[in-house]
Order: sequence, then C-alpha cells, then structure tokens
Amino acid sequence: MNFKHLAMALCSAPLLATAQVTPQRLDNAAADPGNWLTYSGTYMSQRYSTLDEITPANIDQLELKWVFQAQSLEAFEATPLVVDGVMYLSEAPNTVYALDAATGRPYWRYQHVPDSTARPCCGRVNRGLAMLGNTLYMATLDAKVIALDATTGELVWQTEIADPALGYAMTLAPLAIKDKVIVGVAGGEYGIRGFIAAFDAATGNEVWRFNTIPGPGEPGHETWADGGDAWMHGGASIWLTGSYDPDLNLTYWGVGNPGPDFNPGVRPGDNLYSDSVVALNPDTGKLVWHFQFTPNDDYDYDAIQIPVLADMPEDDRSSGKIMLWGNRNGFYYVLDRTNGKFLHGTPFVKVNWASGLDKKTGRPIETPQGPSGVTYPGVQGGTNWYSPSYSPSSGYFYLSAWENYGTVYAAQAVDYVPGRIYVGGLLGGPVPGAANLPGFGNQPINTWTEAVGNGAILALDARTGKRVWRFAMNDVGHSGILTTASNLLFTGNREGLLLALDARSGELLWQQRLGGQGSNGPITFINDGSQYVAAAMGNGLYVYGLKK
Repeated sequence: MNFKHLAMALCSAPLLATAQVTPQRLDNAAADPGNWLTYSGTYMSQRYSTLDEITPANIDQLELKWVFQAQSLEAFEATPLVVDGVMYLSEAPNTVYALDAATGRPYWRYQHVPDSTARPCCGRVNRGLAMLGNTLYMATLDAKVIALDATTGELVWQTEIADPALGYAMTLAPLAIKDKVIVGVAGGEYGIRGFIAAFDAATGNEVWRFNTIPGPGEPGHETWADGGDAWMHGGASIWLTGSYDPDLNLTYWGVGNPGPDFNPGVRPGDNLYSDSVVALNPDTGKLVWHFQFTPNDDYDYDAIQIPVLADMPEDDRSSGKIMLWGNRNGFYYVLDRTNGKFLHGTPFVKVNWASGLDKKTGRPIETPQGPSGVTYPGVQGGTNWYSPSYSPSSGYFYLSAWENYGTVYAAQAVDYVPGRIYVGGLLGGPVPGAANLPGFGNQPINTWTEAVGNGAILALDARTGKRVWRFAMNDVGHSGILTTASNLLFTGNREGLLLALDARSGELLWQQRLGGQGSNGPITFINDGSQYVAAAMGNGLYVYGLKK
C-alpha cells in the first residue's frame, strides 16, 4: 500500500451531493455569505460577512454545536471552506477532510504524507484549501500541488513544483482564479529563490511562473547589487494567500523577506521584490506594478500579510479602489490598488527602525539602532501572518498586534549550503528589564514579563490608520479576525480564549476558554437557515450557533 496517499470513506458516510464552485461564484462570493468559498471568504480578503443573525444582543445565546478533533499536534492554522452544507478542512501537515457542516460528521479523509526531505523552517502546518468546480486543491509541505475530487476524496492529479530537499515548501491555501490554481513557495530561511506559479486547474500543468527575485536582464535585478549570486539564494518567499480584483483582473501577493535574513551586507540594494506587494495579471503572470515596504530588510519584516481590498469614495489622490495593509514592519499602509500608488502610512505599534515614511513615495526613513540597540518592532513584527479584517459597516481595519516588543539584532557571516538554514545573524536578548524573550509557537503563556510587550486587537480608521480602540490581552494573538454586518468581531488568542467583541467599541461581549491557542481565522456560514461561527482553538475546530 502507498501510505503517501490515502483516501477513504469514513463511518459508512453517505455519498456527497456534487457541489460546484464556478469562477462566477467565486467572483460573487460576497453575495453568497452562507458559504465560505475561498481562504479569506472572498477575493477582497476582508474576512467580513454580511450575515447578521448573531448580534451583540443575542451573543450570550451562543452554544457549542460540534467539535472536530484534529489528530495532529501541530498548530491548527487552516481556514475551512464551507460549500453547500459541506465543510472542507485541512489538518497539518497535509490531510484533508470533508465534514457535514451541520454535525461535523466526516464523509471522507485524504492523507498525503510529505516526503522526509521536507524541511519547513517554522512548523509543519497547512493553512487551507481552494475549490474550483468539484475539485479541491491543496499545497503540500513537500512542494506539491494536489487536486482531489470533492465528492469522493480521490486523487485527480499531483504536480511537484520544486525540490523540498533545498528548503522549498508550501504552507499556504491556494487561490483559484478562472481556470487556474495559483500558489507560492515558502523556504526563505533556506536560501531558496521564491516564486508564484499558476497551474491549469484541470490538468495540473504549469501555465506561468513569476520569480519574486528578478534574474539577469529583468527589471529589478539591479537591486541585487553584489555582482554575484546573492539573488539566486535571496528568499522572497510566498507563504500566505493572495487577493484578486476581477474588475481590474489583477491578483495581489505579499512577498517575504530577503535572505540571508539578518546580514544585508551580502545583498546590497533594495532586493526586489522582497518585502513587497506584487500585482500580477492572473492570465499571464506578468508584473503590472509593485510596492516595496522595507527595502534591503535587516529585520525579517517579510510582507506576507494578506492584501485587503476595499472600495471607498474617490478623492483627488486615488481611484477609490484601495488596498489596506497592516505590515509586519509596524506601519499601516493605504495604497491605490490600480497602480500601487502610496496614499498613506502611519505606525500602529512602537517603531524605531524608521522615523517615518516619505509622504510621496512611502519609502521608510530608516534609523538603524545598531548592534546593541533594541529595534522595535521585534523580529516577529508588529503583526504577522494572521489575517486582519476590514468592515464596511464600521469603516475600521482590525488586526492582531504585538505592542512594545523589540529585538536586538546582530549580523553574522554565513555561506549558502543547499538545504541548510541561511539566516546570517543572531537575535540577541533579553531586552533591558525582561526576564527572557518570547517565542512564537505553542508555549507557556506570557512568561517574559510586560517588558517585552503584550498582545492587542486594534481597530484603525481604514483611511487614516488612526487608532479608534484597543482591546488588550496578556499574550499576543495568533488568530485572524472575522467581522460581521451586525458589528461583531470574532478572534482567538494564545491564552486559549475565543472572543467576541463589539466591532464599534472593542467591548468584550462573550468569551469561551477552550484550553488551546487560537491559530486560524474564524469563519461564519449558514446551515439549515441558521448562522454558525467556526474557529480552531488548540487542536480542535469548535462550531457555535444560537440556542434553538
């Protein structure tokens, strides 16, 4: 038996009805709030739902409906899909389930065992799936794209896109656009050369590939000014899912840090397209525009955050088609998504690596702290991979932040060796007054004292970045954020709490202590006419609805 691929029906479950997620359905997902059709809910990536049955007035009537218990002890970072009463869920590292969205009863399971050469830097995780037609798509830890029949769980095709022994991996949920499935590779800490690639959804054949580090003769190659091969091992990986504007026919992707992470002296120049957002034509993979947040990044401030798209009334500087970005470097940005023009930027946490942003270009005005100084924000950033939310109802942008958190950086000489860690530096500490430095995985809660900072949920005015309210937590939150038309905000944190806040004021309305950290983004959906909310906490997926 080939244990690398195992599909099986469970518990004599009935056959599934054939679901179809057409390109038109994905384009109009916002008008279908009873389902959750793509990683961020819609192509706009707002993680906002127009469902409003659950409100601040009845939130105390939420009760647990069912629980899915994962068999993996890795962080549960996957966002489920919900399509016509069926939930499709990935479990770390690469197992897929089809579940009855009403009861949690499993229909089938498919297991892919990653090759033993796979070597992800930061956890054997998977963040979710894409669906197109009646086919599910998963990106694997050993750099494969897998297509599954959504009715039976059987393998349709499999395509290997890179060598996992060199550090290439995939942890993101794919993005389905038209007749293509788009993914990007992780592995920046191993000296890979990052890329985004599109595959024919029916066959698995590669259609195009965009290298996130331009090669000789390509625009941007001059920003790798060492004259040698630094660009070949420069990272710029992709490990979160992009967004898409069907009207502009542009797909937007955040790009990771350059490598080696902490020794920029071996890669002089701005190092495009690391720490950037790139806007690509999804039909051809051609670059239309880019904006770089942190040139020649010293601090591992990779810009892999989710590009959040919003439509706002036009002013004299923009088209009204806006991109909102809470960046790991501590600044909040507003861009025109038609052309990448910088509109506004302001810090949302303590920042001292730059004194501000150029008002015209958005380029940071850098103020290095030196080898013994504490740099704010620290290496994990003012925020990180967990999804923010934008609510058109409130006009606020919401994100999980790590406040007053810094790191001491020290560059270190390093030679590139295929398949080995390639970071070129050390992280010093503790910072003055702190007992120790926090890590970023499952661990005891807040063992580092307040000197290293605390977590918070922040609400920012989406136009200006001005803070509207702050909900303080002892520990940093790993969970994404969901907002709804009834002005509710759902999130989790590393303290094991599933939280519901008033999205207008930040007031705590409801909480459940579930015993494990929140690591994915909550979702909401309709089943049998009733609204449900689902969130992963610890190693379980918990699904809540109103009492009947």
